[in-house]
Amino acid sequence: MKSQKVWFVTGASKGLGLNLVKELLAQDYSVVATTRTKQALEDEIGDQENFLPLEVDITDDKDVARAVLSAIDYFGRIDVLVNNAGYGQTGTLEELSDREARRNFEVNVFGSLNAIRHIAPQMRRQQSGHIFNIASIGGLAGNYPAFGVYCSTKFAVAGFTEALAVEMEPFGVHTTLVYPGYFRTDFLSEGSLHTAANPIAAYVTARENEATHLHQIHGNQANDPQKAATLLIELSTLEQPPVHFLMGEDAYELAKNKINMLRAEIEKWKSYTVSTGFEQSV
Repeated sequence: MKSQKVWFVTGASKGLGLNLVKELLAQDYSVVATTRTKQALEDEIGDQENFLPLEVDITDDKDVARAVLSAIDYFGRIDVLVNNAGYGQTGTLEELSDREARRNFEVNVFGSLNAIRHIAPQMRRQQSGHIFNIASIGGLAGNYPAFGVYCSTKFAVAGFTEALAVEMEPFGVHTTLVYPGYFRTDFLSEGSLHTAANPIAAYVTARENEATHLHQIHGNQANDPQKAATLLIELSTLEQPPVHFLMGEDAYELAKNKINMLRAEIEKWKSYTVSTGFEQSV
């Protein structure tokens, strides 16, 4: 029965996370949903027997451990983990302070690692499970001025997910790295997208790109978060789900462009690349 499958979703109070939680409950799955503000989640969802909202600081390893224990105590198992919590940080590499950069990594990278660290043992005991790590197409193509730190957090997610996939495979646990394109959520709103506290006027291109995202792309994103939620659930039912999954036509096109650019540059510099070996003796 579907209701026997328990999902653990981080960053569940808005955007893709909220859409996913609502769709899971509509399809009779059991859901553990984490957020920084439990009341906001309860206001959106209400009280349901198969729904456990938890207020969690995902950057606090002990708080995450407590949440995972609460979930297992309540439902008895965890079948699907969705590492969705994260936020956007703009600002050039020179502009962002050490604190701003580290905070983005703490949430987007170490928050996911905390959840994996405490849920993986349960999945290994079950000899089953599925971990979805939500990255971004910016974790594959990072050539966006003012988005370097954010993209680097998503590159990090992509890197550890590739390792996680082969680490967890012997235990019957699937792993899927999701590269979403632009989805019509509040991710790019001024309240959600963090900008540099001390911008530098010389970075004109960076400011233009930030403005484009805040005032032109926001509200006009081509992808529907409800369809994303339905698609994630469908992927979780597959016998052999993908390890790498592009979500959105824009993500597909950006990935192809990156691959083509990389292939061209690799070939252009091939003679230099292969010149580092020891000379072969005759």
